[in-house]
Amino acid sequence: MTTKRSTDADHGRRHIVQSEDGVALAVREYGPSDAPVTAVFVHGHCLHSHSWARLRSHLVREWGPSVRMVFYDHRGHGASGSAPAHTYTIDQLGRDLDAVIRATVPTGPVVLVGHSMGGMAALAYTRQNPAAVGSRVVGVGLLSTAASDITRSGLGRFLRHPVMSLFQFGVERVPRLMQRVLTHTLDNQTSVVTMYGFLRSFVGLDESGSLAALRTIPSLVLGGTADLLTPFEHSVAIAADLPSAELVRLDDAGHSVILDQAADVAHALVRLVARAGDHYAAAPSTTRLSAVV
Repeated sequence: MTTKRSTDADHGRRHIVQSEDGVALAVREYGPSDAPVTAVFVHGHCLHSHSWARLRSHLVREWGPSVRMVFYDHRGHGASGSAPAHTYTIDQLGRDLDAVIRATVPTGPVVLVGHSMGGMAALAYTRQNPAAVGSRVVGVGLLSTAASDITRSGLGRFLRHPVMSLFQFGVERVPRLMQRVLTHTLDNQTSVVTMYGFLRSFVGLDESGSLAALRTIPSLVLGGTADLLTPFEHSVAIAADLPSAELVRLDDAGHSVILDQAADVAHALVRLVARAGDHYAAAPSTTRLSAVV
């Protein structure tokens, strides 16, 4: 279900989409609703749809009216509603993405673009909806993300550190104090309950099985060599399972590539959407038909 709230040239067409369990997901759309293809952008942990603003500016100039762009806030993030703590999982984010696609892009080809946790959500979605890959989802961009073994290297190793038990204790026993401390320290308004819930879901994350279905469509795997959260080795591992993927290495770039390297990321996404369009156009007519029914 989707409800239009307002339209503004700078802020896009704003909607509220209801998730399967009734959480209000804040959505913004840019570009004509009848564009040949729609790119759906899925943001990272403790971010929101505005994190794409710099990249979006580049893409508007590159794509013009040929691509519609859909951005939304995860549950517990940005302008979206909060939810029970047990629903702060990657699995649930996959289902939320499905709700957004069904409500805002009911027909036509879709390219998914996920940054960090958003890439994990995109992988969960393709696992949960395998029939959509190739028929609805015609391309996927995985930016600074991981499919598995996130606790193996980088700052992900600290997810198994005893300090996480102290963090859990603080969130459960004195959430308001923890909220004040983290808001001041990190300058981030995301609820500590949301923050901890998704951090907990990263431990044991394994979406590597989702990659097999993506071998049939064009993909982009991009990361920075200075990324401490999801080191570039994760991008290399994902690309190794996707023979047709374009692997882009941004030297000296950190985790926030969509902010710090927006122009380079935009160019890579332009190439991805062009490849996806060519692949979709060359697909059997029965495949193209399934994207509009």
